[in-house]
Amino acid sequence: MKIIERETYLKELIELKGTPEIKIITGVRRSGKSFLLNQYIDYIKKTDKKNNIIFINFNKIAYDDLKDYKKLYNFIKDKYLPNKNNYLFIDEVQLCPKFEIAINDLFDSKKYDIYLTGSNAFLLSSDLATLFTGRYMEIKVFPFSFKEYLKYFGNSDVYQSFDKYVQEGGFAGSYVYSGAKRKKDYINNVIDVIVLKDIMKKNNVSNQSAMSNLVDYMFDNIGNITSLRNITRVINNNDVSVDHKTIGNYAKFLCEGFVFYKVKRYDIKGGGYLSTNEKYYTVDLGARYARLGNRYNDYGRVYENIVAIELLRRGLDIYVGTLYQKEVDFVVMDGENKTYIQVCDDISNPETFKREYSPLLSIKDAHEKVIITRTKHPPYQFRGIKIIDIADWLLH
Repeated sequence: MKIIERETYLKELIELKGTPEIKIITGVRRSGKSFLLNQYIDYIKKTDKKNNIIFINFNKIAYDDLKDYKKLYNFIKDKYLPNKNNYLFIDEVQLCPKFEIAINDLFDSKKYDIYLTGSNAFLLSSDLATLFTGRYMEIKVFPFSFKEYLKYFGNSDVYQSFDKYVQEGGFAGSYVYSGAKRKKDYINNVIDVIVLKDIMKKNNVSNQSAMSNLVDYMFDNIGNITSLRNITRVINNNDVSVDHKTIGNYAKFLCEGFVFYKVKRYDIKGGGYLSTNEKYYTVDLGARYARLGNRYNDYGRVYENIVAIELLRRGLDIYVGTLYQKEVDFVVMDGENKTYIQVCDDISNPETFKREYSPLLSIKDAHEKVIITRTKHPPYQFRGIKIIDIADWLLH
């Protein structure tokens, strides 16, 4: 398998190098967390002549004896070297029960620069706040971006490559397979492991039929305003008995496992956040195509999903905007700055174009307004609104 440097994440780790917090790499299974850790270790070896690297990979049999937190602690203490910069790396740390006891003690010693990775469903953001109160920085890793996809394949035809990326997605492990069926089988296996082995096991989910139906529904309805009661009604119509509270819990588990991301609504005029009828986006469209096939090609929602995940990948806060019964796909918050974004498949039809720009023109503040669509042309302006091709925007 070809390896490329994950430049954005590597830069983030380099900027955090030597800071006191525990650095924890999270993300969906098979998104490249372990590869990133190894790339960062290579960087340290090349740039720090005083490095002392302590590396433990709990996926390897060689480290099975350390799956006791006291033995882990003593092993790391014995590897410490004075007058050196001591870096501690632990891959799949959750495989050591009570690992947090050892890590917190090592953190308190102030002798180590600590980096951890863990399985998506067993090292959640919510867990981290409990395990390492105020002591950690989270690096959130996603599957390949379109920019990384281009770098991997080296294709100079941006627009043609974008069409392939839409269906193949960013799970780089699938790229080694030449046939569409093998790629699909690989991704389906990844999703099955995440849902069945990780999420359902951790959360003691017993209703596999309800969970499976929910996953299909959420893949099918990316970018749609979603009501838990409506989801429950659809699933019950498939002869699966489940209540909306259970469905709400299952959806929460899927988001905690980074399979989906929930985006709340924001009242643009009133400035408040709305707590009902959110949207969900999948972490990677390759998973959607693998699960549902090509029969649900609503490219407007597909492109909306790509933009949502790219905004999250860039570390931005996003919301679905509402204004006078109209919807703005994304209100993007970056500190004091806001950007309003509409996403659509094609604006060559005047009525479609009007439908997209009208909500943006209804917003009277001076923040940036953008329509991201499929033009295959350079960016241009329309009444103060920037129009940009989605493939170009992803590379911007």
